[in-house]
Amino acid sequence: MSDEIKLTAMPTPNPNTIKFLLEKTFFERGSIDFNSKEQAKGSLLPESLFEINGIAGVMIGINFVSITKYDENGWEEVLEPASNLIKDLCSKDQSLFDESLLEKANEVAENDSESVKKIKAILDSEIRPAIAMDGGDCEFHSYEDGILTLKMQGACSNCPSSVMTLKMGIENRLREDIPDLKEVIQV
Repeated sequence: MSDEIKLTAMPTPNPNTIKFLLEKTFFERGSIDFNSKEQAKGSLLPESLFEINGIAGVMIGINFVSITKYDENGWEEVLEPASNLIKDLCSKDQSLFDESLLEKANEVAENDSESVKKIKAILDSEIRPAIAMDGGDCEFHSYEDGILTLKMQGACSNCPSSVMTLKMGIENRLREDIPDLKEVIQV
């Protein structure tokens, strides 16, 4: 029997998402976002969490797990079972998710332009860690004609303040180093 892992539940700006901070590092950078039971197949932790009634999404970050519930479900029916499940599974020495999903999420394209390389570097070093503090993440989607498209994940995916994060935070920061950037939008 291994030691029980410590877990801290933290609210996020999204009222339907809770971030569980763990004393465990899942991986070095990035995140994996699961939006359905089908998508979670083969990944023990998210697949098990989707068995809990009311869970709409699961995101695994560097040292946290965010869960998003459906509007109609109350936290009283989701929080305790999810917390217990995460504690239980993370305390055992086993594979919690399909590692190949992480490799895919962190792929670096060799043919990226200088602007795209710069954007990805700023996203990875500054923006993603800041968003992770709120239980979310953003993934580079595309950059064409000065329009950067990001996929918001976890707590950020359907959060009322994500538009402000995109416009006031991410867009303003990237414009400092990427003069040809016109706009940041979400996919």
